[in-house]
Amino acid sequence: GPQELALLERSLGLQEGNKYGVQGERKIPVLQTNNGPGLIGLVTIAAYLVKQAKKEQLLGSTAEEKAVVQQWLEYRVTQVDGCCGKEDTRIILKDLNMYLEDKVYLAGNNFTLADILMYYGLHPIMADLTVQEKEKYLNVSRWFNHIQHYPGVRQHLSNVIFIKNRLYTNAH
Repeated sequence: GPQELALLERSLGLQEGNKYGVQGERKIPVLQTNNGPGLIGLVTIAAYLVKQAKKEQLLGSTAEEKAVVQQWLEYRVTQVDGCCGKEDTRIILKDLNMYLEDKVYLAGNNFTLADILMYYGLHPIMADLTVQEKEKYLNVSRWFNHIQHYPGVRQHLSNVIFIKNRLYTNAH
C-alpha cells in the first residue's frame, strides 16, 4: 500500500510530499489531496501519480494497451493482494508464466504501470522462491529480473538473484 506508492512516487521522479493513510481492515491506501476528497485504492492513486508526473504513456498508448494495463492492475489488486497461501501463489505464478511466454512486458512491448505495480506486489513472493521454483517459472523470472533492473524501479528493495545462464537459454 502506502510504502509502494512512495516507491512509485520516487520512481516517477515526483516530489515526495503526498500523505498516505490506510482505510478499513484490508488497509486500502488513501491519498489526501489538497483540494477535495481523498483518493482511495492502490490503482486509483497510482494512476493519479502517473498523470501528475506527466508520464501518461505508462498507462498505455492505444485503447487496447490501456485496457491491458488496467486488466493487470486489477489482477494485482484482486489476485496478488488477496493471495494468502502457497496454492494461491502457485496459481498466480503459473498464470503469469504462461502469459509472459512471448512477451517482454505485461502490456506487450512497452513498459507500463502494470509492470511496476506487479513487480512491487510480487517482490516478497519472488524473494522467497527457491532456485528450482524460479526455474520452473522461467518467464516470470525473466520478466521480474528485467523489471528489477529497470531504472528507478527497485530502489531500496532487495535485489532478487537469478542464475543468469538458465534464464536466457531459450532466447531467440
